[in-house]
Amino acid sequence: MAIKANQIVSIEYEVSDGEKIVDSNVGGTPLVFMFGKGQIIPGLENGIIDMSIGEKAELLVKPEDAYGEYNAEAKQEVPKDQFAGIDLEIGMSLYGQGEDGETVQVVVQEIGAENIIIDFNHPLAGKELVFNVSINNIREASTEETMTGIPAENQHEHDDNHDCGGGAGCGH
Repeated sequence: MAIKANQIVSIEYEVSDGEKIVDSNVGGTPLVFMFGKGQIIPGLENGIIDMSIGEKAELLVKPEDAYGEYNAEAKQEVPKDQFAGIDLEIGMSLYGQGEDGETVQVVVQEIGAENIIIDFNHPLAGKELVFNVSINNIREASTEETMTGIPAENQHEHDDNHDCGGGAGCGH
């Protein structure tokens, strides 16, 4: 029986990028989301649509259905003094505010004497992801959940940094 839009789904997952595990909530708090609202990456959502409670699967998600293709032009040189007080390291993730006020994640790519180069690509952009996923629960959404799009399980911990776990299954 297919999962339907606006149902509340709870999953456990482990995801690898073909080389290493990049995120997992196995044995921890399940990822709970409203199906069909774009709260998780499209490839994962499409991959679980025909699954049932208790079912497990290994899903291959292509870059275009995850975090997109890698864009070599999505880099910017920024004056180093904008990062005063931060002990910068190559490969570290930083979070800032985008032009529209949204939170953006960048990765430090190069550190020069006066400037640094930051990469706006998601760290998993351009990568095929392998999800080992199990469905913990599927239930109908309450009226409030349908109106807000936020499952009851997430309402107390909902903020800009944690609206869907922030992991690789997250749509952000």
